[in-house]
Amino acid sequence: MSEKLSTYDPAAALVDSEEIAVFMADAFETGDVGYIAKALGIVARARGMSQIASETGLSREQLYRSFSENGNPTLKTTLAVMKALGVEITTKALPNNSTSKALVL
Repeated sequence: MSEKLSTYDPAAALVDSEEIAVFMADAFETGDVGYIAKALGIVARARGMSQIASETGLSREQLYRSFSENGNPTLKTTLAVMKALGVEITTKALPNNSTSKALVL
């Protein structure tokens, strides 16, 4: 007997700001900029790309392109989208390293 698999869409689980913050914190912990961009795109899609586009003044096409797996959004675009999503980037000192900072949500 074969099992039928379906495609999982993480955007479906991102229904409030707390879940979005946890999802993005996990993405930032990887340190992989491509993964972070894609995660932010998933969150934007969960909230509605048209709504995010309207709130940021960016086009939907630009958002999809910037936050795709191969996208490379500017810091300005990233911060605008994060603000529209109701999340922010903060920093904290890393253990045993007083000069480096880590991104956390």
